[in-house]
Amino acid sequence: MTKPSLTIRRRIKASPEKLFRAWTDPANIRQWWGPDDGPVLHAEADLRVGGAFRVKFRMLDGDEHECGGTYREIVPNEKLIFTWQWLSDADEVETLVTVLLQPDGDGTAMTFTHAQFQDEKTRDGHQAGWSGSFDKLERAFGAP
Repeated sequence: MTKPSLTIRRRIKASPEKLFRAWTDPANIRQWWGPDDGPVLHAEADLRVGGAFRVKFRMLDGDEHECGGTYREIVPNEKLIFTWQWLSDADEVETLVTVLLQPDGDGTAMTFTHAQFQDEKTRDGHQAGWSGSFDKLERAFGAP
């Protein structure tokens, strides 16, 4: 049985290099991670195959969430593949994220795929969360 996945495509007026740093540099991650305008409380990234990342953020309603995973593949300025898991939920199943960055004129075509969800409800919740995060990513790193 195929597990649900989601794919989000965005064209952002920023170079692939700038967006790659947005995904991998903790100082940059703190500027955009999380689905609303709540703050990122902690971000770390050990950018190497087998290295881990962790991000903790607070939503505007006060709820705090922490996620993390392990880098599986890294092609600087082009591709990131990493596992994903909510760290606050012991029952959370590990999923897989792929981020592809391709030059597109004066910007970058970003293709984001989050795969291996247990069910459609979980996928749909992540789609809403990632969409909000990518709005922030575009505001923080895209040219006006």
